Amino acid sequence: MNTQAKKTNLPFYLRPPVLITAAVLVLIIIFLMAFPPIVTVPTGHTGVVTTFGRVEDYVLTEGFHIKNPFQKVIMMDNRAQRQTLKMSAFSSDIQQVDVTCTVNYAIDQINAQNLYKNVGENYYYKKMEARIKECTKSVFTRYTAEKLMEVRNTLSDQIEELLAPEMLEIGIRIENISIEDVDFTDAFTDAVEAKQVALQKKLKTETEQAELVSIAQSTAERDIISAKADAEKRAILAEAEAEVKKIEADAEAYALRVQAEAEAKANELISASLTEALIAYTEANRWNGQLPQFVGAKGMLPIIDLQEAE
Repeated sequence: MNTQAKKTNLPFYLRPPVLITAAVLVLIIIFLMAFPPIVTVPTGHTGVVTTFGRVEDYVLTEGFHIKNPFQKVIMMDNRAQRQTLKMSAFSSDIQQVDVTCTVNYAIDQINAQNLYKNVGENYYYKKMEARIKECTKSVFTRYTAEKLMEVRNTLSDQIEELLAPEMLEIGIRIENISIEDVDFTDAFTDAVEAKQVALQKKLKTETEQAELVSIAQSTAERDIISAKADAEKRAILAEAEAEVKKIEADAEAYALRVQAEAEAKANELISASLTEALIAYTEANRWNGQLPQFVGAKGMLPIIDLQEAE
């Protein structure tokens, strides 16, 4: 009787049913804290879901999600990330070059679970860093040290062409690559500077020589042009003089022809107008009263000297 009385007199919170219930609640709270059924994926991240270590074939996007308490969610950062590397490379002519290369990249959200499954969270150090160095060195060996200075702007594009397809296969997008610095040895830099100075002097000399040749050519061309102009002028004058003489000769010939034609016409008219009576009359008018010295029949010989006959 005393034992039952003592049990009945225990406080409420010490009674066995209450203690059992409280213990169960505590265990549930501990379980939920250890294996929460809800998860929040922050902005710019993708949640990769694993069940007892097995990667599921789906991902959780940004926001609030309810999940299996026994599942674990690994946050993969999808935002643009940046890594800068410094390395030594060699040109095709075995010149050492110190290179500073910067790579901007991001995780492909759709393939985030494959990246985690195949590579893990430390994907940059496991996969990217070594391949960036290898691709950079491979591109630099395509050119001589001197040529590298000329094609510096295209080196990053060529490195990206090698690196981007490989990274995309594992779920990483290469946004861009930039070569921030290319530093050659002091000896090579001095040699290049000396060569540039020599080339500048050579170019200056060639320019001065070209200017002298141009001046000489210009002078010669002016002389030739002047000589041609004088020759053309003399030719034109000669042609003009010849033309004038031809015109004068033609005019003189024409005048002679006209005069001859006029005389012929006059003679023709005179011939047509002559008669025996006119001839006798003209002779009578022009006779000075003296007898002719010689008389003979027309077309007949001998001729008689009248003065001797007297």
